[in-house]
Amino acid sequence: MALKYELQEVEVWDGNYAASHALRQAQVDVVAAYPITPSTPVVENYGQFVADGYIDGEFVMVESEHAAMSGCVGAAAAGGRVATATSSQGFALMVEVLYQASGMRLPIVLNLVNRALASPLNVRGDHSDMYLGRDAGWIMLDSFNAQETYDLNLCAFRIGEHKDVRLPVMVNQDGFITSHTAQNVRPLSDEDAYKFVGVYEPVDELLDFARPVTYGAQTEEDWHFEHKARQHKALIDARPIIEDIFAEFEKLTGRKYNRVESYMMEDAEVAIVALGSTVESARVVAKYLRENEGIKAGVVATRVIRPFPFDAIRTALENCKAIGAMDRSAPGGALGMLFNEVSAAVYTTSSRPLVTNYIYGLGGRDLTLEQIKDIYRELKKNADAGEITTKIQQFVGLRGPKLEFFKTRRG
Repeated sequence: MALKYELQEVEVWDGNYAASHALRQAQVDVVAAYPITPSTPVVENYGQFVADGYIDGEFVMVESEHAAMSGCVGAAAAGGRVATATSSQGFALMVEVLYQASGMRLPIVLNLVNRALASPLNVRGDHSDMYLGRDAGWIMLDSFNAQETYDLNLCAFRIGEHKDVRLPVMVNQDGFITSHTAQNVRPLSDEDAYKFVGVYEPVDELLDFARPVTYGAQTEEDWHFEHKARQHKALIDARPIIEDIFAEFEKLTGRKYNRVESYMMEDAEVAIVALGSTVESARVVAKYLRENEGIKAGVVATRVIRPFPFDAIRTALENCKAIGAMDRSAPGGALGMLFNEVSAAVYTTSSRPLVTNYIYGLGGRDLTLEQIKDIYRELKKNADAGEITTKIQQFVGLRGPKLEFFKTRRG
């Protein structure tokens, strides 16, 4: 019997500690982990909770992040509620096993504390690791602050373990900006949190010797295509289930979450689409520009990155004239992921708003409020001109000579 942890109505937690308490309250059976900055405190705190008797679970220390996810796969297949955390290069080492977890339909929860990928080596936060895992078959959620990291972890267990989903779930938060910044967090009581998450009900567990099952079978061309199509359908069909769980969480806490979060979009002519902690900065600027410069600015944020909410993005942006897609990851010789996916969504609208790609904040570089103001002003200029007046892709806050990328004209 786990000991009771006394919580205050309002706790001062950073994003990592908030995630740790969500794992504690969910009474995770196994965490297999290998430490890496800035995600280490998530699993370190879980290990301390186990040692202090607050969790009837197991903390498995392994020799690498590849082994960590392998341990999670084994524990989940055996019938346990399983979670872990990682960042950056550790996540890159996990990637091979991410596909095993999703292909085997194992509802593992992974806290991905976003950090730049080497080389050059950098421990600060950008979205390079998030982008690396976007096509691994996992549901991907995105938090903007510590409260949301806590809330979305609890929701992640419910979503992944749903009988009609049975897929692993990542909860993303910005390294250091969210993970190491203390904020007020209003947690649920242990009883209410566990009641919301629910008792874990394994499906096809390996330790059920009365009903033998196989994991990791080889299919080749005979059945691989069908298997992946069904896996993709499970991801797409998770959309209404995610919405239902968010709605249930709102009834419990009063905190509302949507697959796509819109701010001042009712009459917006220009909008920024962003992820992570940048969303809150963009909201501050949008409000300022409306009140002081008459620019009808709005903000759209993808709370659920996978399955990508094409339908909700299209609806949120269909009346805009110009959009700035904010990608916090090196594009690797292409336009950014968020740009491409937002463009695909709005291309199906009759208005087809202008979309510009802004690359920013790589390696943890700050994006200032003044820079966001300039982005909105440029979007307004594009909207008034009816075409992109500068470059379709721009690097914001880059030192040295201005680099030229893509140029496009409407029509």
